[in-house]
Amino acid sequence: MDFATIFGLVMAIGAISGAYVIEGGTLESVFLFAPILIVVGGTLGATAITTSLTTVNKIPTYLKLAFFGKHEFNPSYTISVLIALAEKARREGVLGLEKHIESIRDPFFKKAVLLVVDGTELTSLREILENEIAFLEERHKHGIMLFQKAGGFAPTMGILGTVLGLIQTLSNTSDAAKMATAIAGAFIATLWGVGLANLFLLPVSDKLKMRHEEELAHYELIMEGIIAIQSGDNPHEVQTRLNSFVPPELRNE
Repeated sequence: MDFATIFGLVMAIGAISGAYVIEGGTLESVFLFAPILIVVGGTLGATAITTSLTTVNKIPTYLKLAFFGKHEFNPSYTISVLIALAEKARREGVLGLEKHIESIRDPFFKKAVLLVVDGTELTSLREILENEIAFLEERHKHGIMLFQKAGGFAPTMGILGTVLGLIQTLSNTSDAAKMATAIAGAFIATLWGVGLANLFLLPVSDKLKMRHEEELAHYELIMEGIIAIQSGDNPHEVQTRLNSFVPPELRNE
């Protein structure tokens, strides 16, 4: 579980809700079905128009990735594995790496090592791995843009809900007391739209972007290490090259 995501969400919602209650408000007055339906339903519908049903169906997967993550990327461990492979290739040749393929869990890493064992020419090796990374970026972009667009639509849906509420309220002006209450209720839709966008949708989009950048950096590290091994660089050269990809405190010296 990503505790930063959970902590941030709880902190933001708790601060706003707490301040509202301190000022004399009640949380029950905020949870009105009609405004929530307009904002959530309208945002989901408008967002679905901009993308495909396949991407919409992956919303639970994107949320799981934002709140729990796929796995932690450990550059120091990855570098140590690549150096060990470089030492193995130096002693036994690239065919000696074949026995280590099954022990590698990461699909990209495994495919890269397999390409080296198969004797893929250096230029082709780089091209294949770069294409893999490019397609990875394209797949990740769908989830990032989905929540980003939803974050843009939600406040507009909130305003739309407020306008509809005001139209309904102002069409019946016989009771001034009820009208004042109805006007206050109409602005609940704006509250939900702005709150949903800025407390959930846009932060989730940025979290997915962060996950994407972490995975991208991990794969670029693997690619450079594999290319160095295929080029016949000695383990020390491989280590020096790969250490430039990570901060000094995480380098494998």
